[in-house]
Amino acid sequence: MKRLFVLWVLMAATIPARAEMPAILVFGDSLSAGYGLAHVEQGWVELLRTKLKQEGYGYQVINASVSGETTAGGLARLPRALSLHHPQIVILELGGNDGLRALPLDQMRDNLRNMIELSAASGARTLLLGMRIPPNYGPDYTEQFRAVFVDVARDKKTPVVPFLLADIALTPALMQADGIHANEQGQPKLLDNVWPALKPLLRR
Repeated sequence: MKRLFVLWVLMAATIPARAEMPAILVFGDSLSAGYGLAHVEQGWVELLRTKLKQEGYGYQVINASVSGETTAGGLARLPRALSLHHPQIVILELGGNDGLRALPLDQMRDNLRNMIELSAASGARTLLLGMRIPPNYGPDYTEQFRAVFVDVARDKKTPVVPFLLADIALTPALMQADGIHANEQGQPKLLDNVWPALKPLLRR
């Protein structure tokens, strides 16, 4: 019996371990964390998991989104997340809270660039999800905020969704009462906005 056990151990040692599924890291704020939803399964990130499976893509999806997160907070957290999960794709959805707090746009731009560079250095491609804000701080700040995402994506040659809430934000039936977050009915439309830009990055 002992000899059989030793033989089994030796044989097992020669069998290569099953490779882990490649990872997609969703790195965002409350829009991706499922804020205000009755069940996290209703969120667009969870819907993405289901769609990937239905479409035959073998990816695991890690949602490292934190409600209230800024680009500065994200930049501080990202190195550990990259080291822990080794994603092939990073979906970067940050900046909205910078805009709502009227934080300096140069700082926001640098933070986004640095996060894309860190992701690339780890071997991951980035999909940048853009945001827009209400004109509370004047048209100049509002327009400059919108342009940050497009400018960063162009400079870093990174695919971008210009406005994550396109065709959602101005439809009350798809938004929560706060006017900032999509409700349950709006979540599938968030995924619809992300999917066309994400699909070219996927590998079967």
